[in-house]
Amino acid sequence: MSDSYEILKTIDSPNDLKKLNLNQLNQLSDELASYIHEVISELGGHYSSPLGVIELTIALHYVYNTPSDKLVWDVGHQAYPHKILTGRREEFKKIRKFGGISGFLKRDESIYDCFGAGHTSTSISAALGFAHMRDKYKTDEKVLAIIGDGAMTGGLAYEALNNLGYHRTQLTVVLNDNSLSISQSVGALSKYLTKLTTNPTYNRLRDNVKDITEKLPMMSNRIKKLLKKAESGVKVSLTDGGFFEELGIRYIGPIDGHNLNELIRVFKTIKKIDGPVLLHIHTNKSRRIEHFDTDDAVKYYSLSPSNSNTIANSFTFSKVFGKSILDLSNKYDFTCITAAMDVGTGLSEFSKLHENRYIDVGIAEQHALTYSSGISASNSIPVVAIYSTFIQRAFDQIVHDIAIQNLPVIICMDRAGLVGADGPTHHGIFDMAFLRMIPNFIVTSPKDGYELHDLLYTALKIKKIFSIRYGKIQTDYSLNYKPKEIEVGSWEVIKDGSEVVFLSVGSMVETCSEVASKLLDKKNIKAGVVNCRFIKPLDSEMLNIIIKKYKYIFTVEEGCISGGFGSSVLEYYSGCNHNSVIKLIGIDDNFVDHGSRTELLDITNLSIRKIYEKVLNNYE
Repeated sequence: MSDSYEILKTIDSPNDLKKLNLNQLNQLSDELASYIHEVISELGGHYSSPLGVIELTIALHYVYNTPSDKLVWDVGHQAYPHKILTGRREEFKKIRKFGGISGFLKRDESIYDCFGAGHTSTSISAALGFAHMRDKYKTDEKVLAIIGDGAMTGGLAYEALNNLGYHRTQLTVVLNDNSLSISQSVGALSKYLTKLTTNPTYNRLRDNVKDITEKLPMMSNRIKKLLKKAESGVKVSLTDGGFFEELGIRYIGPIDGHNLNELIRVFKTIKKIDGPVLLHIHTNKSRRIEHFDTDDAVKYYSLSPSNSNTIANSFTFSKVFGKSILDLSNKYDFTCITAAMDVGTGLSEFSKLHENRYIDVGIAEQHALTYSSGISASNSIPVVAIYSTFIQRAFDQIVHDIAIQNLPVIICMDRAGLVGADGPTHHGIFDMAFLRMIPNFIVTSPKDGYELHDLLYTALKIKKIFSIRYGKIQTDYSLNYKPKEIEVGSWEVIKDGSEVVFLSVGSMVETCSEVASKLLDKKNIKAGVVNCRFIKPLDSEMLNIIIKKYKYIFTVEEGCISGGFGSSVLEYYSGCNHNSVIKLIGIDDNFVDHGSRTELLDITNLSIRKIYEKVLNNYE
C-alpha cells in the first residue's frame, strides 16, 4: 500500500479506529474513498454505494464494539468500507475475483460479517433474530440493521418493522436515505422520506437550533435538550414524522450521513436507549464523484473492469429483450412490470416511450407477480422482466396467484445461469427446476437473440403462462429481425450425429456445438446437437427418436442438475425400455462461488474442455 494511505495502512481492525481523533477519522474517510476508487476502477464492482457510506461505516465501528455488537448490512454492496476496516484491506485488491473475497457480506469470510446478504430487505428481520436471542440468553451486545431507502420498498422490511414495534426490543435501524437506487426508488415510502428531508420550514428550524447551540457553547445542557425536544415536536407536526413512532419505534433524524462528528455523537446517544430506534441519515452517493449528474446513478452504481473487452454495437440478451419488446409493442397491447430493474432488464427505453404501459413496483418481487396476475385477470397481457435469482422470492405468488388460476403471465428472466463476480446470491441456477414442476407452465430458454425474439412473440400470441430464461452474455442478433412463431414443445436439431447426442439448453447449445466439432476433429466421433428450447413441455416425438438412434445421450444445462432439465429427460425415459447411456451435465448440488464466467463454467464442468472429457470418459 502506497504512502498516500498514511492512516488507512495502520487500520487492521476496528480497534485501531478507536485510537484516532476526529481529524484523523476524517482523513481516513478520504483515504478510504481513494482506495476504493483505485481498486474498483481496476477490477470493477460496486462503486457509488460504498462511497456513500464511508463516514457511516467509520462511525459505526468507532462507537460500537464489533464483532460482539452486530452490524447487519442490507444487500451488502455498500459494505466495501466495512470489509476494508475489518482486516481485509489487502484482500480487497482481489474482491469479486476467483479465489478472492466476495463483493457481498459472507459469514465464512469474516467474524465481522455476522449475516450474509445479496438480496434486499433482509437486514431488519435478521437483526431482530439476533436481538431476540440476545434477550433470551441475557447477553448485552447491541444490534443494528443498516438498510437503504431502495431496500425499504420491499415488503419484508415492513413486516420486520411491524414485528420490531410489537416486541419493543433494543435494536437500531439505520435508514440510509440516498435517493439514488439502481433504478429510481418508487412508492409511498420514498415520497415520505423525501418529505422528511426537504420540508423547508423544518430545515430552517433545524439550522437555527444548530446555530444557536454552536454559537452559545456555554448554554446549559438542560436548555439544549429543551431546544432539541421542541425541534422534534415541530418536526413531527410538519413532516408527519409519526409513521415509525406509530409502529412503536423511536424516530431520530434526518441527520447528515457525512458528518462524522454528528454521527458519532448520535450513535453514542442511541447506544444508551433501551428500545427500538430508527435513525434516518441522509447521504449522497455522488459527493466524491466528479461531474456527477443524477442521470448517472446507474452508470456509477457499478463500474466495469478497466480491461473490459465489451464489443461496441454487440448485443446482450438484455439488449435483445429491450429491442424485441419495443418491436412487439406496436402489435400487442401489453404492460411491462419490473422490480426496480428497468435498466438491468433492458426496459429503460420502453419505460420512456410507453409510460402508461410500464410499471416499476420497486424492490417488491412478490407484489410484482401478484400484481401481474391481476392485470391478466383483467384480460390484459402482463410481461414481467426480472432476474432469475429474484424470481425465487415470489415462488408462492407464481403458484397460488398465477398457475392455480391459469392466468396468462409472461415471465422474462434475465441473468439465468452463472453471472460471474456477484457469486452465489446472484447466480440464476434454480429457475428451471422449480418452474418446471408447476402445472400450466411453459418453460423455455433461447439459444440466441433471434430465438428470444421468437419466443417472446410466441408467448404474446398464444396467451399462456410462459417463462423465458436467458443469461448475462452476448448473443447473435440483428435489428429489424422479423420474429416467427415457434410451436410449443418443439425442439430443433442443430447437428445430426450417430452414436452421441447432446440435448442442450440455452447457452449450452453453442458450447455443445463446439464440443461436437472437437469430437469429430480429434476422435472422429460424430455427435448430434439438439436445441432443447422448451424445457417444459418436452418434445416427446423427438425424445422417442433419440432413444432409438443414440447410444450415448448427454443432457447439458447451465442450471442445477437436481430437478432440472436433465431430470425431466430421465423421468420421461423411465417409462421406456432402452439400452442407451444417459448422463446429466449441469451444476452439482452445491452453491457456486464468484469468479469470471469462464472460470465458473470450468469448475462446474460446463466448459468445452470439461464436457469433451466427460464424453470421452463415458464413451466405449
